Amino acid sequence: MAFSGLGLHLGNLSRLSNAQTRSISPENISGEKGKGGMSVDGPAARQARDLGQGWKVSPYVVIEPGATLVLADIAGQGAIQQIWMTLARGRLRHSILRIYWDDQEQPSVECPAGDFFACGWEEFAQVSSLAVCVNPGRAFNCYWEMPFRKRARFTLENRSEEQLTVYYQINYALTDVPEECAYFHAQFRRTNPLPFKEVYTILDGVNGAGHYIGTYMAWGVNNNGWWGEGEIKFFIDGDGEFPTICGTGTEDYFCGSYNFDPHVAHAGQGQSRYVEFTTPYSGLPQVIRPDGVYKSQQRFGLYRWHIPDPVRFRSDLRVTIQALGWLPGAKDGKYLPLQDDIASVAFWYQTLPTAPFPTLPGPDYLEIA
Repeated sequence: MAFSGLGLHLGNLSRLSNAQTRSISPENISGEKGKGGMSVDGPAARQARDLGQGWKVSPYVVIEPGATLVLADIAGQGAIQQIWMTLARGRLRHSILRIYWDDQEQPSVECPAGDFFACGWEEFAQVSSLAVCVNPGRAFNCYWEMPFRKRARFTLENRSEEQLTVYYQINYALTDVPEECAYFHAQFRRTNPLPFKEVYTILDGVNGAGHYIGTYMAWGVNNNGWWGEGEIKFFIDGDGEFPTICGTGTEDYFCGSYNFDPHVAHAGQGQSRYVEFTTPYSGLPQVIRPDGVYKSQQRFGLYRWHIPDPVRFRSDLRVTIQALGWLPGAKDGKYLPLQDDIASVAFWYQTLPTAPFPTLPGPDYLEIA
């Protein structure tokens, strides 16, 4: 439950608060009270030339190739409540979002913008969930609550070779943050291809107390056949070889069943196909099917938010998932370890300091090809 002064829900929507609502956008970079829409020389000044100040002169920013732009730098105590962003021009996997809490030099969020908003394949996928909504035509929305006590700084790096045009709005409240509130984190990883019989690591190296709140995966299949037999595992507070939490299959963890295929679930009835779905806590919003020419592989986007069922830890956490399919033609079936293209974003809250993340690979390794 959100605390008073920050997020609201239906149960406390009428409750008054002393929190101060603020918002940062290209029309008010500082978020200061009474300072919005004052630009006279923004990128849309030509379009507003007959209207003048106050008429949408600075609705967006342009980030040059190789540059990093500070989207927001907020001093004080409060919480981010909503982020809206659209990358009108630019590469989703090569636009790197970073968020720094208080005075840390280490980011607590480091992730390609597309993957952060559950669109990991440089293609639009409509998402309707409580934490993330992706709406036509390329509108990314995030509702994760993000408390901070001294400072919140957002940057966006353009790693592509073309200009990046960004429209965005960061809505937040300035208010006291209770002692028990932890800090929001998100970490991106990719392994392409996953070495044979290796287990994919979603998250490792976490130190401190906190709780795990979600997983997004962009899964590219390099074999024929079903690919989602692998188990997800949560190693909590010093677990050794075996985890405390062990799932029963990839589609099970993402709250589906039987390969996301009604043909399998209903004993061969109907046409066999993957069925997309998007719900408040889980979804398979994206299935990219081969086109017979240059899109040769199947690709999937999946999310699972642990909002009503966070995975709590006191000292450390490690999360892994197996890439496991079926060996064709094997009598009575046999598992086949897969060598797939797997990318993920882990979402969690924890106390500071944030441990250093693995080095983000270069653009060529992150390329969707």
